[in-house]
Amino acid sequence: MGLCGSLRKNSAHEQILNTIAEELLPSDSSLTLYRLHNLPPYNEDLDGPSAPYAVLELRQAVLAANGIVIGCPEYNHGMSGVLKNALDWLSRPHGKSVLKAKPILTFTASSAFTGGVRAQQQLNETLWAVSAELTRYPQIVIGSVHGKLSNGRLMDESVRNYIKLGLEALREMILP
Repeated sequence: MGLCGSLRKNSAHEQILNTIAEELLPSDSSLTLYRLHNLPPYNEDLDGPSAPYAVLELRQAVLAANGIVIGCPEYNHGMSGVLKNALDWLSRPHGKSVLKAKPILTFTASSAFTGGVRAQQQLNETLWAVSAELTRYPQIVIGSVHGKLSNGRLMDESVRNYIKLGLEALREMILP
């Protein structure tokens, strides 16, 4: 399963997730991109068995997934609000996180040379707090991302190879 932390049409993160799904995964694996457009803002009053349909659907998709690849943009030195909102819905109610023990690979990308490293730190801390299982290596941070994309695809071979290492680490967590 893929989660894109950007709502923008054809965002860099969506392009990278599509490249992963269509070109970089091992042939016996698949990745379905789940869109976060329909999630309402987290509201504990609405949580539980009668949560909004979009929330229940996302939780079911996460439960069914063997692993997750999360692409996270950096906004104001942190993760995107839409992704944080999704993680809040997925980790609540307290003690019922569908992310617990879920193998996850994260990547950040930015037009800045830093590649969203601050957002990745915040994202990873949030995922650790909800007991998700993160790949330990490699930490995928893609700087100057727009120069590495062409025609909706990630073209930079060194970054593609680095992502393949991350996917292999995720695969090893899923199939030890």
